[in-house]
Amino acid sequence: MTKKNTVFMCQECGYESSKWIGKCPACGKWNTFVEETVAPTPRQDKLAIISANEKPQPIGKVDTQDLPRFITGSGELDRVLGGGIIPGSVILIAGDPGIGKSSLTLAVCANIARIGKKVLYITGEESARQIRMRADRLNAIADDLYICAETNFERIATHIENVKPQFLVIDSIQTIFKNSLESAPGSVSQIRECAADLMRISKREGIATFIIGHVTKDGNLAGPRVLEHIVDTVLFFEGERTADLRVLRAIKNRFGATSEIGLFEMRDIGLIDVPDASKLFLPEKEDDIGSVIIPTVEGTRPLLVEVQALVAPTPFMPPRRTSDSVDIKRIQLLLAVLEKRVHLSIGACDVYVKTSGGIKIVEPAADLAIIIAMASSFANRKLLPKCVVFGEVGLGGEVRAVSKARQRVEEARRMGFTSIILPKKNFFELNKSENSSKIIAVETVRDALRVAMPRENNQKQE
Repeated sequence: MTKKNTVFMCQECGYESSKWIGKCPACGKWNTFVEETVAPTPRQDKLAIISANEKPQPIGKVDTQDLPRFITGSGELDRVLGGGIIPGSVILIAGDPGIGKSSLTLAVCANIARIGKKVLYITGEESARQIRMRADRLNAIADDLYICAETNFERIATHIENVKPQFLVIDSIQTIFKNSLESAPGSVSQIRECAADLMRISKREGIATFIIGHVTKDGNLAGPRVLEHIVDTVLFFEGERTADLRVLRAIKNRFGATSEIGLFEMRDIGLIDVPDASKLFLPEKEDDIGSVIIPTVEGTRPLLVEVQALVAPTPFMPPRRTSDSVDIKRIQLLLAVLEKRVHLSIGACDVYVKTSGGIKIVEPAADLAIIIAMASSFANRKLLPKCVVFGEVGLGGEVRAVSKARQRVEEARRMGFTSIILPKKNFFELNKSENSSKIIAVETVRDALRVAMPRENNQKQE
């Protein structure tokens, strides 16, 4: 008789303990330990499937030829993946419920099937009839696209062996279970073992695999952290379910950059690529008080994004600093610079900062634009018309140079902006022969505010 071991396992990170613990020592979460039965089973040398019994060789003799890719039919998804899907790669895509994960993957399946590749879509959350109804709405019908509603991993492996697909979708990993494990579907043991076996099948057979995953209430990927280490690429869908814009971001990519983002718009026919995103983020009404345009860069793509600030006096202490698009610590730092270096008595005011489209800004090049937006709202003064601003702000009030200044300026000119405020050091990188826009170089925050809020414009307003 096989002896079974009982362990307590954290459902957040997969930490194992011989007894129940209230707080997980690994991830710090409370009340996440669940008792699971683990039956020891003989394991083969599964690493040999991945290594293909390769022998050590000098690094100079390793073949550096690029792996072949095939396109998905979505330019935005190809951009995030690094140019397309590599056979044998395992891609994990996660996001909030209803944000568009299944719609995007089903449309990709149809596009791949139309170019002559066999596709297998395994659904564990919906019936085959529901998938067909969605496919009719998305126009995702193709002869080489096979659908199967199944949650048992052993039967899924049989379907893969019989169909021999070149592209596989698992929707979702939290619904798949193995009979050899007694824990429930979605538990740490089931997710870890099913994902590991899917990875081995994909590498051995050269099948590109999409795995759809759930997220927790905190917005993190559900399941053990080892799941992110198993796969080659981790993609996250961002965006509000009530809004049309969706942002696809790579947080891990073994075959491309992690700085690229893909932009989609949710419509009745599914997710549509948004190749020219600057038009989507620009304000409908120009020259508003407290509104500044930032030429931010995501990967290789420059985007013009509007940042808005609202500064209002408050009798309550301490005053509030609120933003869902910019780190609160950065806002506090920039407020301290305004208070100390520009002598604006802004410390006793509530400050609210947001960006258009829900885009989260993390690069320091947005510092100067955020400062100008807050100062404009505090002083109730209009800004220079048709103007974009970028630059990093130091604690001494100096404006520092940022990377990719030429791309930012070219995008601003393309969208018709006539004034560009930038760091003085970046000014020397630009082509001086192009005079379609007025380039204004500044060295300090005080200089930038003087230029961005000219007195003649505000006198006309008064």
